[in-house]
Amino acid sequence: MPNNLFGRDAEALPSVGAPNAIAPALSADPPQRTYVTGMTVALGGMLMFFMALVSAYIVRKGFPNSDWRSLNVPRILWLNTATLLASSVTLEFSRRRRARVDEEGFRHWWEVTAILGLFFIAGQAIAWKQLAAAGVYLATNPSSSFFYVFTGAHALHLLGGICGLMTIMLRDTRRLARATAVEVVAMYWHFMDGLWVFLFLLLLLGR
Repeated sequence: MPNNLFGRDAEALPSVGAPNAIAPALSADPPQRTYVTGMTVALGGMLMFFMALVSAYIVRKGFPNSDWRSLNVPRILWLNTATLLASSVTLEFSRRRRARVDEEGFRHWWEVTAILGLFFIAGQAIAWKQLAAAGVYLATNPSSSFFYVFTGAHALHLLGGICGLMTIMLRDTRRLARATAVEVVAMYWHFMDGLWVFLFLLLLLGR
């Protein structure tokens, strides 16, 4: 009688001492597109953050009888902008070399992209130093405060992109396939590029 009641059900159930029966379902890596979707969501959050800053900038500038004083944007920002735009071009050169299975060309242009990113950060530091030498600091007036916040927040986010570029060059990815890693980092980098162009125009034309 016990065999009739439990024998067939017992065969259908995995034994308690056999974890391998359920391990594949628990340890399966997520689909590669999941990482792309995750980056898309993250970029949306970053966009909302910067748009909140832009909204605050517009509202603060429009205050009646405001102490707002126009800020002369350092000229080096033009060079910085050109450098960052060039980095997007070299990034696409790198991706095309990879599509052609040209590993050496891929690594070369990928490294150039990272170097241009570092040049951009250095240029931003020079711009801050020039403003400080002219007596313009974070708390000097509202326009200078927004300038430092915009450029500083963007520089920090771009440093994250540089870390992503260098990680792909120096370390092997595990769960993330290299093709997906390249796509995700490229999405982030181009977003940072376009965001900077928008911020630069805002600071230049919104004085």
